Amino acid sequence: MIYLDNAATTRPKPPSVAEAVAAAMNDYGNSGRGTHPEALEAARSIYGVRQALAALFGCSRADRVAFTPNSTMALNIAISGLLGAGDHVISTDLEHNSVLRPLYRLRAQGGAVDFVPADRQGRIDYEDFERLLRPNTKAVVCTHGSNLTGDLMDIQRVGNFCQKHRLLFILDASQTAGVFPIDMERQHISVVCFTGHKSLMGPQGTGGLCVGAGVEIRPFAVGGTGVQSYSETQPEAYPTRLEAGTLNSHGIAGLGASLAFLKRTGWDAVRMHESVLSRRFYETVRTIPGVKVYGNFAVQLRAPIVSLNIADLDSSEVADELAERFDEGVSGIPGVTVYGDFTGPRTAVVSLNIRDLDSGEVSDTLSEVYGIATRPGAHCAPRLHRALGTEDQGAVRFSWSYFNTEAETDAAAEAVRILAAEAV
Repeated sequence: MIYLDNAATTRPKPPSVAEAVAAAMNDYGNSGRGTHPEALEAARSIYGVRQALAALFGCSRADRVAFTPNSTMALNIAISGLLGAGDHVISTDLEHNSVLRPLYRLRAQGGAVDFVPADRQGRIDYEDFERLLRPNTKAVVCTHGSNLTGDLMDIQRVGNFCQKHRLLFILDASQTAGVFPIDMERQHISVVCFTGHKSLMGPQGTGGLCVGAGVEIRPFAVGGTGVQSYSETQPEAYPTRLEAGTLNSHGIAGLGASLAFLKRTGWDAVRMHESVLSRRFYETVRTIPGVKVYGNFAVQLRAPIVSLNIADLDSSEVADELAERFDEGVSGIPGVTVYGDFTGPRTAVVSLNIRDLDSGEVSDTLSEVYGIATRPGAHCAPRLHRALGTEDQGAVRFSWSYFNTEAETDAAAEAVRILAAEAV
């Protein structure tokens, strides 16, 4: 099987992940439920993973990293715990149902929600954030990377907007955590919601949220915590206020192992490998008659990379200025056409359709005939499918991980070529 469904869950995991889970199942007690060696070993392991995640996301304190089973639960906790009736929220058409459904529920409870629209290429206009701003706007909730097109949001720009207007910024990092840099302080992010089983390469059933300094989230669930047992209310201190019940210490141990693997391998090396493979696939299939690819591929991640700072200027401001000057400079050159926006690199996702074939039919054929695993359908992204005009057909999504190869990528492209030729 050629596994190209890594945006749903990465497979395989680093071998150390399963080893860590097995060791934890054999050795750990229940964290926070005793002072015997087995309970303390679990507690120390969990705290170590909190520290690693805080460092990864630029979170101010390890105890403000709270674990959940997935990013869906993390987003529910953040949205329901920070927003209420009378609050206005800005989101985008790029969102997954993990964001959309909590926001729709908020709207049903008396809140208000507006969405920055996407065009037929899945692009948004960042000026729309200002246009949608209201006096009662309290937060922006948005994805970092679309699970359908792979396009990235400019979260520095969104964060700057939130800082300017004193808004909360809740980020869905489901598709980007572990692959693209996230710095809560520099990018003015209030809460980062993440899952462990995708680009972080950890076990399913792991995830969480990192809560910025000064951000106070109402508990979503209440119950056993192992501390303050005589209190009738959930403890106020983080992370306990957001972690009712026994934690998945076995899965968290596996997540710790995957974080260690990614750190040893190098975050940039992982991102580069995945980007090169997805770009290789895109450059082949985009020329095949009858194949339509969705998303903005105008900018790609490439080597070599040059990193610099200019005096004491903010790096993000320098990058924005350089990109703008380059765009303006090359746009006036005779014979040069600039396509799309300078949105930066993208996730290792390519979604496409072949003529008018149903995406589920194409994905089934890829699996049954060619042994290639992909994801068809709506991808829990209904607003973006409407924007792209693929609400009925859906799309076939190919997505790469660090463990995929050029040979697998070329085999997938060849399968698409054959199916497109047969569909004439």
